[in-house]
Amino acid sequence: MSGIATYPSLAGRVVLITGGGSGIGESFTEHFWRQGARVAFFDIDDAASNALVERLARDAGAPAGPPLYLRCDITDIGMVRERVAKVEAALGPVRVLINNAARDDRQDMFDITPEFWDRAIAVNLKHQFFVTQAVARGMIAAGGGSVITMGSISWMRGRPGMAGYTTSKAGIHGMTRTLARELGDRNIRVNCIVPGAVVTARQKQLWLKPEDDQRFLDLQCLKFRLQPEDVARAALFLASDEARGITGQNIVVDAGIV
Repeated sequence: MSGIATYPSLAGRVVLITGGGSGIGESFTEHFWRQGARVAFFDIDDAASNALVERLARDAGAPAGPPLYLRCDITDIGMVRERVAKVEAALGPVRVLINNAARDDRQDMFDITPEFWDRAIAVNLKHQFFVTQAVARGMIAAGGGSVITMGSISWMRGRPGMAGYTTSKAGIHGMTRTLARELGDRNIRVNCIVPGAVVTARQKQLWLKPEDDQRFLDLQCLKFRLQPEDVARAALFLASDEARGITGQNIVVDAGIV
C-alpha cells in the first residue's frame, strides 16, 4: 500500500466500519488502520473477518493494535445499539463512521416479494440511519466527526434487476443531505461516496463475466478497473480534517462513466 497519503488527524481516531470484513469494507478497515486509527468493524462473516484481523495483527510495522471485530446483524437495530456501546466502551467515542454494509442481490421486478423488498431496505438503507443515530451523541460529546454513507452509481444509471438495491441507494443520498443539515451545527460532517463498478471478490464470484471488463472500460473515461482501494482513498480524505469544509456532498468514484 505504498504511495497512500498520510493524514495526521486520523491517527488515534476511533473509526467504525459496517461490513468491514471483506470487499470494499475490508479495504476501508485496512486503510484506516494503517493511518494509525483505532478501528472497529461489524460484519457477519466470521471467517473473513477473523482472517483480516489475524493478517493485520501479524504486521509488526503497523502503528496501532489490530482492528476490533464485532459480529453484528445490522438489520437487528437492538444489536446495532449494543455493539456500538461495546465499541465505545473498548475504544472511546466514534469519530469516524463508515456505513458500508450492503448486498446487491438481484431480482426481476416481477419476482420481488414484500419480504425480499423489506430485507433489501433493511440491509442497504435502514441500518445506515440507525448506526449514525447510535454513534451521534458520543461523536457530538467528543467534539464532532465525519460520517460517510455509501451510495452507488447504479441508481443514477437505472440498472435493471436491482430495484430494491437502487431504491435503497437513492434514499441514502436524501438521508445524507438531511443528516448533514441536522448534525452540521454539532461539527459533524456527513458525505456520501458513490462508487462505480468496483472489482471485488463477491462481484467476480456472482456477477462479473470475462467480457464485462471491456464493457466497463468502454464506458469509463479512465481506462482501468476500479479496485476497493480507489474508494478507500476517497474515504480517508473525507474522514480527515483536510475535508473540514465538505459536507452534504456525493463524491462519485466511478472512473468517469459516461
